[in-house]
Amino acid sequence: MEERPMIQNRRFLFAAVLAILAGLPFLIRDAAAADEAELWRLLGSSNHVALMRHALAPGTGDPDGFQLRDCATQRNLDDQGRAQAARIGDRIRRAGLKQVRVVSSQWCRCLETARLLGLGPVENLPALNSFFQRWDDRAPQTRALATWIAEADLSRPTVLVSHQVNISALTGSYTQSGEMVIARRSDDGALRVVGSIATN
Repeated sequence: MEERPMIQNRRFLFAAVLAILAGLPFLIRDAAAADEAELWRLLGSSNHVALMRHALAPGTGDPDGFQLRDCATQRNLDDQGRAQAARIGDRIRRAGLKQVRVVSSQWCRCLETARLLGLGPVENLPALNSFFQRWDDRAPQTRALATWIAEADLSRPTVLVSHQVNISALTGSYTQSGEMVIARRSDDGALRVVGSIATN
């Protein structure tokens, strides 16, 4: 019965060691994750951020020769993913979060997810872009994202829509489509994971 938590802890520690050796930022995880209601409350308070994986988009990576500004060349949300993104937006509103800042990767599946949340204007941030097919960008992008979060105005709820590889590199967490990792920023800019919300 206790084997699974032990394995998960070992995986987390292994990911932390790899991140440190690679010179990457790594988020500390609270020993006891908060429940969902508490996570929504924390996201609604200052100095917290949600790192959200885009909604369902069938496949892996992108086709060869894809173009950043041409959605027809990329892997995109399907109808199930679009409906999922809209449901996530509804859940955020039902949680009572207002004036939510939404920042997205420039990939079309992330931008569409961010817009379908229906929470207001969507900003784009290159540090959230996928490096799945550009692995050499992993370290500099992860550092850039950590720096952005450290310096951002987190006085209102902030949702960053990105990709599994980006969220994993920063937090050590494998996220499902639409899942959000909630992190707290301390006064010195360091981040601590306080839990995650699955939003299928």
